[in-house]
Amino acid sequence: MRLDGKTAIVTGAGSGFGAGIARKFAAEGAQVMVADINGDGADAIAREIGGIAQLCDVSSGDSVAKMAEAAGSAWGRVDILVNNAGVTHLPAPMEEVSEEDFDRVMAVNMKSVYLMARAFVPGMKAAGRGAILNVASTAGVSPRPRLNWYNASKGWLITATKAMAVELAPAGVRVNAINPVAGETPLLKSFMGEDTPEIRAKFLATIPLGRFSTPEDMGNAACFLCSDEASMITGVAMEVDGGRCI
Repeated sequence: MRLDGKTAIVTGAGSGFGAGIARKFAAEGAQVMVADINGDGADAIAREIGGIAQLCDVSSGDSVAKMAEAAGSAWGRVDILVNNAGVTHLPAPMEEVSEEDFDRVMAVNMKSVYLMARAFVPGMKAAGRGAILNVASTAGVSPRPRLNWYNASKGWLITATKAMAVELAPAGVRVNAINPVAGETPLLKSFMGEDTPEIRAKFLATIPLGRFSTPEDMGNAACFLCSDEASMITGVAMEVDGGRCI
């Protein structure tokens, strides 16, 4: 029960890594708000873990403000914030990615972190404590061809994590990131372009431990970094990638 008594918001928690993080947090005693643009997915996970479902478009300031209002009404405070929601563009030469896809990646993967900070950091500062976790990617450390703008958004997120950590440390707020390698999530097919046994084998060959990341892997790492066990850790981008970035 490492998160007993804590309140936590996990974005993009209706499926994939976010769902794994939400499940782990609830199992460790946290009250969890399951936020997702997919309302049905959020409802399903919230029912499963006894949490609160919140329909939210993290790239919209109004939507994030409504989520903050809902969290305030339910709990009065937010102890843990996980910025997990993310999207990618399909693999393509960098100059062929559409402006619409570029804007969507930047809005969901980058602007959302600003909007969430604007909504929740003041409360954490006032409380003198808090933990923020950004879900970045190995793509921000070891970029893959044809995912250029997705790579760039995750590199930005790693730098943002360190900048946030330095600024918020005096207020008692810790900020860290995790860098998963691709896993069995709704984004896997988008990363690979197409999902075939041959492409999977080629991708897995780049991971020394020989398997994809799982939602449980992310939940375990996230739980540690957001718990008091990690009270001396801030500004790190932990690779949870089976050795891919070695």
